[in-house]
Amino acid sequence: MRWTLTSFKNREGKRLKGNPWTRGILITLAVSYVGFLIATPVTALIYNAFSAGIGEILKTLSQPELWQAFRLTIVISLIVVAFHTIFGTLTAWMLVRDRFPGRRLLNGLIDLPFAVSPVVVGYMLLLLFGRNGLFAPLLESLGIKVAFAVPGMILATLFVTLPFMIRELIPVLENLDHSQEQAAATMGANNWQIFWKVIFPALRWGILYGVMLTFARALGEFGAVLVIGGGIQGRTETATLFIYRALDERQYISAYTTALVLGLMSFLLVYTTDRIRHRAHA
Repeated sequence: MRWTLTSFKNREGKRLKGNPWTRGILITLAVSYVGFLIATPVTALIYNAFSAGIGEILKTLSQPELWQAFRLTIVISLIVVAFHTIFGTLTAWMLVRDRFPGRRLLNGLIDLPFAVSPVVVGYMLLLLFGRNGLFAPLLESLGIKVAFAVPGMILATLFVTLPFMIRELIPVLENLDHSQEQAAATMGANNWQIFWKVIFPALRWGILYGVMLTFARALGEFGAVLVIGGGIQGRTETATLFIYRALDERQYISAYTTALVLGLMSFLLVYTTDRIRHRAHA
């Protein structure tokens, strides 16, 4: 029998209503909570972006620096998504299908980006790859620049987006029916054929959902890429760093407009992700 605060279902599946006043209060609290934290800032952003008229918005959107920042943001996000799609899927597979020394430690470390500040991540990368970092002599001999360059920003974004693909795939892998894999093996299919013909179709929605979440998180990364990339205009300035510089230079309409475009991109990704989840569970 499934029970909630306001209603539950009996064995015949009929929903039994609870106190309507309690239900109304809970709904009001939930709507107010979400509305205050999301709807209010979004409304304020839209209002301020259009406060000077559509002309100023079009002026901002015509800036080459803005599109260069968006281009770098998308390139970094695509690289990060491709990396996590491959290695995140592999990691999730090993955590579910194998037992090895250090498995619990690895499983715990995956959630570390949720607990560590992105600014701390950027600082740690500087300690490793900066001018006086641990790997500085090796990188200098190879002619590779990581700190205050795009490679360092990619590493920072990889770290902060690590959990999304893995955490999305683990429950899917745990709930897979092994009988289909065994049936395919008895019919002579090798491991790759079993993966592509049996396992991958069951994972495709989870992978796609993980891709969307990873991409959305990568688009909005700020603290880590600021510290390791430096926000050098025309070189290491992403869309979020463009907003930061515009605010610092009191170009408020440029900052609001860029934030609005970035927020719209993230909203479309989240909305698409929600539709994918709904379709996968339909």
